Amino acid sequence: MYDFKPVIEKIKTILAQEKSGAKVFDKDVAKALDIPQTTFATMKKRNSIPFKEILQFCAKNRLSINWLFFDQAVDMLSNQTEKYFEVRYFSDIRASAGGGADVFNENYEVLSIDKTIMNNIVPFANREIEALNVDGDSMEPTLRDGSIVFIDRTQTNINKDGIYIASTNAGLFIKRIRQRVDGMIELISDNRAYSPEIMLPEEINIVGRVVGNIESL
Repeated sequence: MYDFKPVIEKIKTILAQEKSGAKVFDKDVAKALDIPQTTFATMKKRNSIPFKEILQFCAKNRLSINWLFFDQAVDMLSNQTEKYFEVRYFSDIRASAGGGADVFNENYEVLSIDKTIMNNIVPFANREIEALNVDGDSMEPTLRDGSIVFIDRTQTNINKDGIYIASTNAGLFIKRIRQRVDGMIELISDNRAYSPEIMLPEEINIVGRVVGNIESL
C-alpha cells in the first residue's frame, strides 16, 4: 500500500519552489491537483491516492512519478529499465466518448512509472502503452468523463471484445467497435442513451485497445 502523506510533502516542496519558498498548505496541494479541499482532506485521511490527478500534475510539471513515490530519479531509472515503464501521455488530447475530438499529435509528456504501479493499473502491460483523456459520457458507467485511459497500440483487432480508440475524419472516438456482416463498422456506446454510429471501413482507423484506466473524481 502506498503512503499518500510523503507524496503530499514532495508536492508541497515543488509548489514552494514556485512560490520562492513561501509556506505551502494542504489546500495549495488540493488546488494544484484540481481536487476540492474537502475531498482532498478525506483522501488524505483514508490514504486514498488520486493517481489520475498526480499523473496530470507530473506531466504538467515534467516530474517523474517514480521520484514522488520511490525517490527514484530518472538517471537512476535509466540503468534499471526493467523496473519501470515510459508512458507517452497526451494530456491535451481527449478521446471523445460523445462527439469527435482532436487527433493524435506530437505534444505529449513521457511519464516514468514504476512497474508495480503500472501493473496495478494495466495488468500485463507492454512497452507500447500510451495514455490520454476521456471526453463525454457516452461510455458511462464503464468510463467516466475526465478519466485517463491507457491504450495498447499493438492491439487493433476489433474481433476481440473490448473498448478501442478509433481515428476518424471527425476526430478520435472511444467506443466498443464491431464489424457487421455487411462490412460496415459500428461504434457502440455503453451509455444506452447513445445510438450506435455506422461507418465505412475506409472511414475509420483503429489506434489501439483500452487496457486500463484511472477514474476521475
